[in-house]
Amino acid sequence: MPEISPAGKVAATKGYGANVVFSGSTSVEREAVAARVMAETGATLVPPYDHPDIVLGQGTLGLELQDQVAELMAEGKKEEKDGRGRGKGLDAIIAPCGGGGMLSGVALSCEGTGIRVFGAEPSFQGADDCRRGLAAGKRVESVSTLTIADGLRTPVGAIPWSIIHDRGLVRAMYAVTEAQIAAALRLVLERMKVVVEPSAAVPLAVVLFNEEFRAMVEREAGPEGWDLGVVFSGGNVGLDKLGALFGS
Repeated sequence: MPEISPAGKVAATKGYGANVVFSGSTSVEREAVAARVMAETGATLVPPYDHPDIVLGQGTLGLELQDQVAELMAEGKKEEKDGRGRGKGLDAIIAPCGGGGMLSGVALSCEGTGIRVFGAEPSFQGADDCRRGLAAGKRVESVSTLTIADGLRTPVGAIPWSIIHDRGLVRAMYAVTEAQIAAALRLVLERMKVVVEPSAAVPLAVVLFNEEFRAMVEREAGPEGWDLGVVFSGGNVGLDKLGALFGS
């Protein structure tokens, strides 16, 4: 784990019985330490995102979200008799993107359904590598950033990139500032009463503050708008981190 990992995340990991080995904060530094541990112990690496099984496993959240919406729509049809039914189904999903395993998995879960998939990243210190890579037509292979969305500090993996870019299953990527992420996180904590980490608030920040995204939705959705699924993923945040974000 990176040496700058939240204390609560480190404690929880140790609490589950893991032997934590610390590394630097960049993906290159983490991979070097992992390679050393494998050489010394014979351990097998379970990639956090750059593996087909990981992509498919994380993509089940896209299936779950679609099932939840279908259930809501079924309930809505029952309510149409008294005029309370509403909605037309899931039009789009937006999910956070670090290594891209979850985003590419969600994109696969939506293939052939007509549901549009979008990705959300921080912009701080080049953390929006997937957005920049799509613009350039080439994957950005390294990232060095200390964005508050610490779960999204890694570059998109080769396998997720093949799904996001090569197969074109993600419509577009959007990025937001640190202040916008913090504002979205505050809204989730204060209004939704849900504890999430900054990385999880990035998609909501795009929905609320990214004018390019909002203009695109207004243009494509028309007066009816979209039923948009927003993925919240990650709760590795401690009170000390929240205090630093919103403190005195």
